[in-house]
Amino acid sequence: MIAAAEALERLREGNARFVASIGRGPAFNATRPVQLTHDQQPFAIILGCSDARVPAEIVFDQGLGDLFVIRVAGNVVAPSQVGSVEFAASRFGTRLVVVLGHTNCGAILATLEELQRPAENQSRNLRSIVDRVRPSVEGLMQTDLRNDHDALVRHAVRFNVRFSVNHLRYGSAVLEHLIRSEGLAVVGAEYSLETGKVEFFDGMDSLAATE
Repeated sequence: MIAAAEALERLREGNARFVASIGRGPAFNATRPVQLTHDQQPFAIILGCSDARVPAEIVFDQGLGDLFVIRVAGNVVAPSQVGSVEFAASRFGTRLVVVLGHTNCGAILATLEELQRPAENQSRNLRSIVDRVRPSVEGLMQTDLRNDHDALVRHAVRFNVRFSVNHLRYGSAVLEHLIRSEGLAVVGAEYSLETGKVEFFDGMDSLAATE
């Protein structure tokens, strides 16, 4: 079992390799397919956005079997995502969960647009994603940020990540037990589409204290 602090350091190092490799070809290199036929021991669980520009294995320069990745538009948390995190944390002993948002997230933009100009004929399936993002960002519309679109989007992305982090921390008895008793850490992060860098935040102080 890999401790959360060590897992986080591996992600930091992998992202640094990825950033350094930008412009020199793909960072992902498939490894160990045969050894992984009957077992997997992912050292981190990544709940990320489905955006095609943010594949977690490449962003963190990790190979097959290293990450348990859950992807959904807007990195929102619904029962199936909570269940997937519970499964990986309980079955594989993975002790780090990262909610990975990214700059200029389309789901965030769609939600802000919906708050400003409600759509009349939006698909109920698309609306279900917007409705899960809405609680984390609608308060921002009551602040001065509503007059600065770029700043509004930046803050909304992070607020949405933190909302998902808190949902995982406090919305599952299984995960709450693992956090209290087994060293599970749930942290937020943001991937920059412009630079390729991942910035970790939300809960980092408490995690660093365990190192």
